[in-house]
Amino acid sequence: MRPLRAAALAALMLVVPGCSVAGAAGDGSGGPGGSGGEKIRLVVGYQSKTINTVTAGTLLRSLGYLEKRLGDKYAVEWQDHDTGAPITAKMVAGKVDIGSMGDYPLLINASRTQGVESARTELVSITGYNLHGALNMVVVPKDSSAKTLADLKGARISTSVGSAGHGTLVQALEKAGIDPVGGVETVNQQPPVGASALEAGGVQAYAQFVAWPGLLVFQDKARLLYDGAALNVPTFHGVVLRQAYAKEHPEVVDAFLKAQIDTTRYLHEHPLEAAQSVARETGLPPEVVYLYNGPGGISTFDVTLKPQLRAAHEHDVPYLKRIGDGFAGVDVARFVNDAYLRKAYGPAYETDVASTANPARITGTDPVCSVPVDDPATASELWLSGETGTRPAATPTCLLRQIAKATKAGTPTVRAAYVPDAATGTRWFADRSFWVRDPAAAKNARFLPFTTEDGAKAYRDAHPKAQAVSYADALEAAGAEGDS
Repeated sequence: MRPLRAAALAALMLVVPGCSVAGAAGDGSGGPGGSGGEKIRLVVGYQSKTINTVTAGTLLRSLGYLEKRLGDKYAVEWQDHDTGAPITAKMVAGKVDIGSMGDYPLLINASRTQGVESARTELVSITGYNLHGALNMVVVPKDSSAKTLADLKGARISTSVGSAGHGTLVQALEKAGIDPVGGVETVNQQPPVGASALEAGGVQAYAQFVAWPGLLVFQDKARLLYDGAALNVPTFHGVVLRQAYAKEHPEVVDAFLKAQIDTTRYLHEHPLEAAQSVARETGLPPEVVYLYNGPGGISTFDVTLKPQLRAAHEHDVPYLKRIGDGFAGVDVARFVNDAYLRKAYGPAYETDVASTANPARITGTDPVCSVPVDDPATASELWLSGETGTRPAATPTCLLRQIAKATKAGTPTVRAAYVPDAATGTRWFADRSFWVRDPAAAKNARFLPFTTEDGAKAYRDAHPKAQAVSYADALEAAGAEGDS
């Protein structure tokens, strides 16, 4: 454990060379947050490729909503990072004022700052969440013999120590009966480095946060082994700020949160355009961004600080000691402060904080099954190349019929088809899912997708007449049933 803990501490203390904002042009104060120069500077740390944070990062920046609200008196500097650790290090040093990161990095952020009043930080809003934990996943090479997480005992697993993906891995391994310290070798790597290591065979598995697992599976470089939703522990990303900066510039905090609310609304109202914008900014495939950020996506975008997420944070605190030395317990109640958000949000806050319904749903009428698309648990979606919009499907079976019909008619190729896991609800790629045919189910619900082979097996064990089918066979059979 000693090398792992040392790596964790090194990651947390990292300050990227050349990124200091001290003495930046137009600041006049020698650092962020100063007011002695021409403009008041705000430094925002974000993670462009962590697309569960886009409403406080990539999309917010591209829309320009924050700058519009602040006006010419302020200068905003955006700093992009792969993980939350360097953002925390810079906040401790007073070089980043507002940052966005995942649940475990947020706890580490609180742990590093709560003992020093001048460096204290507060969690002030949420970017996106998944109540079951599906934002974090474990993937393996396509030809791996591993079928379940238990099969990884003794394996080398790449993860970013202290990240949300690492936190889920630790909890999942313990649940599978594997010591997360002695039972596997954890390799501390940044997400892109770990992805390369998996492809090169340097590690046997890769545990990461949104959107890296989806990207590797979409690129056909990996297979999903463990869906974080199986853990059934909420996971989320949120906005953290330096308390000293907030006290000095409450108007900036108010503008930021209102701009984040505006960006969240834009994402809900223009999901496809938002996904394509994020894809252009990050280089990620839009099909992958839309998997997470589209209607019914893996991420639910809602800024409110829900009690379920606070409870999940309390649940996660004990696992800090499994991640590394030197992490004191966190007073979550003291760390979370929704006063700024309540003010920015307005009177609807109490109602919205109590709701966990996804504000962005797939709706409409299924064009092949001719039924309303009104059940989020089964609603699916088809994105054909050359089309400016997507097509809704009432169920995964109806989606298969749509694809079969489109293929038969010579319609342009499928860019992406999305289906919810029949057990967890995790949205996934239809052609990367594990399919089961259940003859006892209703006609429009006969074909059931699962994100993992383990999940499909569990269903078959509980339904003896159900059989595993390939995606190609499911597509053909569903198309034939639709024609009959």
